[in-house]
Amino acid sequence: MDCIFCKIVAGDIPSTRVYASERLIVIEDINAQAPTHLLVIPKKHYDTIIDCEDDLFMTEALAAVRELTKKYKVDESGFRLVINTNTEGGQTVFHLHMHIIGGRQLTGQMG
Repeated sequence: MDCIFCKIVAGDIPSTRVYASERLIVIEDINAQAPTHLLVIPKKHYDTIIDCEDDLFMTEALAAVRELTKKYKVDESGFRLVINTNTEGGQTVFHLHMHIIGGRQLTGQMG
């Protein structure tokens, strides 16, 4: 498979891992859009959130988000948790991943 995130999960491409569990890893985004920009990536390949039926992954991912937003001190000031889905939703890498973005005032309101 020619998936960059599968290669990162396998250790074939270096990354700065900040968290790992049975079902996921969290790495620093190399194209950070804010002081804190982490990627939550399932170890198993799913193209999009729609393809993921692993509720335990979602549980572990949200637990990681809670832990890491505290560790990076963005839990109280605020952060975004983003899952881009498919082309019109802004997804560019078709391996499910979540962005944790914070550490500065984020512009543009959503929802």
